[in-house]
Amino acid sequence: MYTKQAIRELGVSDALTSDQLRDLDEKGYFLVEDLLSPDECRSMAREFERLHQIERLTGGHEVHVEPGARRISNIFNKSPAFDQCLELQPVLAAAHRLLGEIKVHGANLRDPIKGFGHQQLHVDVPKYFADDWWVVNAIVLFDDMTLENGPTRVVPGSHKWAPINVPVVNQGDWEPGPISEEDRERIPADLDAPYPGEVHLTGRAGSVFVMNASGWHSGTLKKNDANRRVLHLTYTRRDLPQQLVQIDHLTSQLYERMPPAHRFLLEIEPPRTPDGVLRQPKREHAGWWN
Repeated sequence: MYTKQAIRELGVSDALTSDQLRDLDEKGYFLVEDLLSPDECRSMAREFERLHQIERLTGGHEVHVEPGARRISNIFNKSPAFDQCLELQPVLAAAHRLLGEIKVHGANLRDPIKGFGHQQLHVDVPKYFADDWWVVNAIVLFDDMTLENGPTRVVPGSHKWAPINVPVVNQGDWEPGPISEEDRERIPADLDAPYPGEVHLTGRAGSVFVMNASGWHSGTLKKNDANRRVLHLTYTRRDLPQQLVQIDHLTSQLYERMPPAHRFLLEIEPPRTPDGVLRQPKREHAGWWN
């Protein structure tokens, strides 16, 4: 299977609107309102809470635990409630357009706690030349995102600038390369401070922000107790590693309920040797298919 086949099987066309294409190219992101219904948002928010009650302070441990934020990772193995997010048409279309052959990179639930959530300005991935895109990030809102409950801030157009690596924020394992004097002047001395022209993303529950992860962005301080539960669903190129290696956590329940297109996008089809024998994954507990 290949990406165009997979997304066509899911009923997704390659088309984005002219406004979405313009915003993705010029700003590095676009907003799609009401992509999920209120009932769908409430259902996924309830599942967020159920999983959080189970994991609490260990939530997100498969990727990283974030002090000051409620997190859940490895979500597709833990619940079918989020499966429909694998079929968000504008997200798949944008990821395919920017990245070509794609797969899920990561899927993390996040809700900052009052008084926390602020991050330094950063990007999620390196870039070695113009339009060297690595990851697309979809922020799926289960609650309203407001100026008071810690909205994401972005710098429009910054995906075309030099990347900023902040390992304590983005868990990056890469070092920035040489940059031009023009880019050096753009990078602020204080990555915590507001940046000229930055935008705070706000939207209704059910909306989705689709972002080029090479853009400068960060979380902001949550000033109230209102829930701000979101799913960060990221896609990457198929030649690049996943944030969470899905096959290393694979369960029979997940594999059996996923149609072929979802298995392809999650990259959970167990690899076979030339003689057809299934190979073991890296994690012994995931070898249920042998």
